[in-house]
Amino acid sequence: MKKLKKEDISQDVFDLYDDYAHNKIERRQFIQKLSMYAAGSVTIGSLLSFMSPNYKDTLEVPKDDPRLKSEFINYESPKGGGTIKGLLSNPSNMDAKLPGIIVVHENRGLNPYIEDVGRRAALDGFISLAPDALTPLGGYPGNDDDGRALQRQRDRYEMLEDFIAAFNFLKNHPNCNGKVGVVGFCFGGWIANMMAVKLPNLQAAVPFYGGQPSAEETAQIKASLLIQYADLDKRVNAGWPEYEKALKANSISYNVHFYPNVNHGFHNNTTPRYNESAAKLAWTRTIQFFEEKLI
Repeated sequence: MKKLKKEDISQDVFDLYDDYAHNKIERRQFIQKLSMYAAGSVTIGSLLSFMSPNYKDTLEVPKDDPRLKSEFINYESPKGGGTIKGLLSNPSNMDAKLPGIIVVHENRGLNPYIEDVGRRAALDGFISLAPDALTPLGGYPGNDDDGRALQRQRDRYEMLEDFIAAFNFLKNHPNCNGKVGVVGFCFGGWIANMMAVKLPNLQAAVPFYGGQPSAEETAQIKASLLIQYADLDKRVNAGWPEYEKALKANSISYNVHFYPNVNHGFHNNTTPRYNESAAKLAWTRTIQFFEEKLI
């Protein structure tokens, strides 16, 4: 079987995967359409394997990294799903209270990539909490396909309440200085935008390729925003002009970056949509933004 490389894959395949990953088409349709791009040594199996996340070889911060204290905790979300599980991480040697970051997963629950992002944030000098909105349904099931199916069973506004509750939990945590921001990816980008709408005491929000609030909702934002988009992500980017118009109309503090020639999900280093240079630049900007707003 040919070992595939990113340059072997048509942009149409990435777009097709985006449709599948965001529940626009079912798995049967995805495989059926994917077969159009299989030829010779490039089989459907090799394409499926290549496009699927690789969690085994991509962790940047080991779960048992001695520089961190990272453990699963539970907190209460009375307006959301009840008791929610989350990964709480902070540097192992703390000599002062730290600012907090809520890390919000994509549309498939708290998978290993998002856990890893939570640990990365802690290594960068923050106390982070990465909740699992699938907790009421048993939690992230161990693979993304089943995770997406589970997440479709929950109302997204109820899940929003779970992340708002996470903000309140972290803000009042004894190791937190009371200043909390949020970073979210895909579905989590929408959550980050909506937390900025719903929480007047949220200091900073960083939505990665996230759906946008309405103009009426945008008018309620008090937080500073760092907005990150993938240039090839036409689906999400279509909502940007109206969002920008509302941000400007309400004099809301924001910076926006469009990363050229990268796909939705470019920060996720477990799939071929990952773009190392764009991901590292976006994360550097994220941490600098949180340092400016939360410390």
